[in-house]
Amino acid sequence: MLDSELLRRNFSAAAENLQRRGINLDEKEFANLETRRKNAQQNAENLRALRNKQARGQHQNNADSKNEKSRLRDAENEMHAAQTAMENYRLRLPNLLHESVPPGGGENENIEIRRNGKPPDFDFPPADHVSLGAKLGMMDFDSAAEIAGARFVVLTSELSRLHRALAQFMLDIHVREHGYTEYYMPHLANAAAMTGAGQLPKFIEEVYSIKNENLFLIPTAEVPLVNTARGRIFEPGELPLRLAAHTPCYRREAGAHGKDTRGMLRQHQFDKVELVQISAPENSYDALEEMTAHAEKILQLLELPYRTVLLCGGDTGFAAAKTYDLEVWMPGQNRYREISSCSNCEAFQARRIKARIRTPEGKPAPAHTLNGSGVAVGRAMIALMENRQTKDGGVRIPPPLIPYMNGAEIIAPQNKKGKKT
Repeated sequence: MLDSELLRRNFSAAAENLQRRGINLDEKEFANLETRRKNAQQNAENLRALRNKQARGQHQNNADSKNEKSRLRDAENEMHAAQTAMENYRLRLPNLLHESVPPGGGENENIEIRRNGKPPDFDFPPADHVSLGAKLGMMDFDSAAEIAGARFVVLTSELSRLHRALAQFMLDIHVREHGYTEYYMPHLANAAAMTGAGQLPKFIEEVYSIKNENLFLIPTAEVPLVNTARGRIFEPGELPLRLAAHTPCYRREAGAHGKDTRGMLRQHQFDKVELVQISAPENSYDALEEMTAHAEKILQLLELPYRTVLLCGGDTGFAAAKTYDLEVWMPGQNRYREISSCSNCEAFQARRIKARIRTPEGKPAPAHTLNGSGVAVGRAMIALMENRQTKDGGVRIPPPLIPYMNGAEIIAPQNKKGKKT
């Protein structure tokens, strides 16, 4: 949520910033809402002052007293309605962009920062993960469709184990080497938590809700992790906090009709190891670079070629002030695909959840929040399958995962009876 004082004091600066996202703010709409809010607040305060003055003076008759109570009640109701209308307006606005975010309307204007690793050279035409999964006999989209519909998958045997191994490996690295604290989090969140993380009201069409309950399936562990800071005032020296969790994530993908329909790239249910940091404002951009490096480390250890991309204004997410995407090489598509986004949300989420840090002057001010995928488990698995495939359709296990795979160095195809060939 944007700072209300900034909007009142310098609306034109906020509007100019959001134009870099391709958003045109209506100054008249804001002015009307602000005039209504100020007038309603002033009217309620005047009536309260009048009531208090008269309460200290002569006794009123019952008729006058009831009339004044009614007027005050109506004024307070209007004040709350005006404040709610202004808050709803602010909830619809995305975050302001950091000055270093480049202009641009979409992914074609993103800027590549660096590359790591080279795409593999095969002496055979590389298959995509769908073909590899079918040949292995361990990836079943048809059964998943019968159970839940499109954009789900059933994994079995060594592929299922590889999926689990990846999540455990990522958590171990982030906890042991990067200083994160592991969390086990609810997979459901209420509307307040979803709003606090910036998911509502903006993405109401993208999330799964529980009928007759004020609960939603989490689209990312960012939602519960960020909300652990709700209502807290951090003392100097308490920050940063580094939090990590492995959860399934649930998204309706309502805006992705017809996009990435083949395979596991865009699923309604997928797993991520999520990283969240709660930071002092003066340190948050160092924390963003650090978090991005933490996600990159996973790809480096898995020996996956990737590139790091700075998102332009038009491609930066709703709650983010600045975002780096990590894109892993997918031989089956002959292109890089997103596997992680690392973002600094600055005070945007903190204002919504009232997560604050005490300043040197002793006053509480919004903290900064950051989040990143460390990384998406399913996409890491299919990237491994495609980059480490063998001519016969097997998959070579990278060295760091071999202990998690009970010593297995390769996943080999199965015959029709389920025996390895």
